[in-house]
Amino acid sequence: MLTPAPARGHGGAVAMVLGAAVSVQAGAAVAARVFPLAGPFGTVTARLALAAVILLLVVRPRVRGWTWTQWGPVLAFGGALGAMNSTFYLSLERIPLGVAVTAEFLGPLTLAAVLTRRAKDLVWVALALVGVAVLGLGEGAHVGGDDLVGIGFALLAGAFWAGYILASARVGTVVPGQGGLAVAAVVAALIVAPVGIATAGTALLHPTVLLLGLVVAVASSVIPYSLELSALRRLPARTFGVLLSLEPAIAALAGWVLLSQGLPWLSVAAIGLVVAASAGSTLTAPRPSPPVAPADPA
Repeated sequence: MLTPAPARGHGGAVAMVLGAAVSVQAGAAVAARVFPLAGPFGTVTARLALAAVILLLVVRPRVRGWTWTQWGPVLAFGGALGAMNSTFYLSLERIPLGVAVTAEFLGPLTLAAVLTRRAKDLVWVALALVGVAVLGLGEGAHVGGDDLVGIGFALLAGAFWAGYILASARVGTVVPGQGGLAVAAVVAALIVAPVGIATAGTALLHPTVLLLGLVVAVASSVIPYSLELSALRRLPARTFGVLLSLEPAIAALAGWVLLSQGLPWLSVAAIGLVVAASAGSTLTAPRPSPPVAPADPA
């Protein structure tokens, strides 16, 4: 078994992590439903703008008195957040949800291997690379070259996800509380808004877009952040990381149930390789474990 049995009393925390992962992927599935109305950039604009409003109302960050030492990492955090979500939604427009998340997962997995600075961790990255390569072959053979473009966008989103992890860690050390996250959400929304407005126009004000955008903002941001913060107080980082490794499989299941996205067996096998690589990297990490990636905020 890849996932060790949780210690007594950890059952609730395990459920929180799995619930966060399901919430994130359900939010992504709902976002895919908005694409015909507003396109990927319009969808990500609605999602980030509404998430920013919610976070500002809840957190009420006090930015007066912030120094450039604080503003710099927050701006980088917001830039990574906006770029990551935009490229992920561009991939989701072209390929199934499970495929997109699997390819995207290569970013934080590579970062984890680099942070541990152990040569043997490259084995797990190599295994994940094989999985992504098989994924590309399977998807390209079944649908067409557009799938490979989608996988390329997902890999780019994974690179921005790695940057998001580094930036969020830095923000956590220089900005108290969740103020940095709230301001970064505003920055991300402002970055994507010009393209979103230009491509979606008045569709952004359509009641359906606003309603579904609010659902995505809550499901992909508010709920998972809350659940994971609670879970991390009760679970060892290693257990948390292994549970997080199930996210590509959860994404594939969400795509199948919510979007009727079937996958060829070759793609299912590829997802299994990436899940195994991520879980293996977490289980073999030295103690104390390196920082694990937060749930996919895309």
